[in-house]
Amino acid sequence: MAIDSVISWGTAEVVASEEVAEGVRRVVLAPDRPVPARPGSHVDIRLAARDGEPGPASLTRSYSVVASEDGGRRLTLTVQLADPGRGGSRRVHALRVGDRLPVTAPLQNFPLGVGAARYVLLAGGIGLTATIAMARTLRARGADYRLVLAGRRREVLPYLDELAAEHGDRFTLHTEAEGGRLDVAALVSEVADGAHPGRTELYMCGPIAMMDAVRRAWADAALPPTNLRFETFGNSGSWEPQEFRVRVPRLGTTVQVTPGSTVLESLEAAGVAVMADCRKGECGLCVARVLDLEGRLDHRDVFLDDDQKAAGDRLCLCVSRVAVPDRAATRPTDTRTTDPAPCGVLTLELP
Repeated sequence: MAIDSVISWGTAEVVASEEVAEGVRRVVLAPDRPVPARPGSHVDIRLAARDGEPGPASLTRSYSVVASEDGGRRLTLTVQLADPGRGGSRRVHALRVGDRLPVTAPLQNFPLGVGAARYVLLAGGIGLTATIAMARTLRARGADYRLVLAGRRREVLPYLDELAAEHGDRFTLHTEAEGGRLDVAALVSEVADGAHPGRTELYMCGPIAMMDAVRRAWADAALPPTNLRFETFGNSGSWEPQEFRVRVPRLGTTVQVTPGSTVLESLEAAGVAVMADCRKGECGLCVARVLDLEGRLDHRDVFLDDDQKAAGDRLCLCVSRVAVPDRAATRPTDTRTTDPAPCGVLTLELP
């Protein structure tokens, strides 16, 4: 397998944009310097604020490449509108044919291996976008594979008819609305009790809670940890994003983190240099030590293990947040007051 990790920025034009499911938009980019995208690849794009739009002037976001056609001359992304989210999806949904934007060449930190006896691709919701190209490649290879998709309602899941037609009985859909909630224990048991448990690779992308459940079941079944591979996407958390304050005493710096930005982005906007790489809560390079906290840590990474998260003494700046869980309930009942609801405060020592 190969990992494409060198960031090379160029420009791309939007050549197609259409809604493909409820709140989900397919956007096709034509890069000026096309590079084919391998299965599991993503691109980073920079999204400028339109006139009057709140939030940072520019946001950098990562999106999986659903399809790479004509030698990379057409890269298809598929983005679900996150509301509330960090603002990137809203700007993607506002893109129109003819818009131009900065985009990287395809990057890959979720490569599809070769040589496994069997593959299981597991997607939760819009995490499907990270696995579609993988499934297509495995089908072309003649590999033994399954594509499992779990979601709340089929109306918000894109490409269902195409996936059923392309993969037949290798594609399984679970929707909560139809009583078909995914049974993680059964899925992992199927791998453990199968013909090649030590040579089955499982690739997953979806909500943190789903992936944590799979990781625990995988470990309980004593399956090889290197055969479990995953990619995250941004906005899973225990609470909706809230505004909070971050203090860095060593630098004498205080920044406000809005619901549409991250700690990392807010510090960078204030001119604070912070080591970071993946910006998806996977690599751990931006983990910072918590010196003090008013509120609760809302861990949204997959780098820290359960014990480290429970300790509450560190967090990944690129994705994790602070929340005041009962914030709405603690708003002043006296409508004459203008006092805001309590705001979380995080005091950090940077790496």
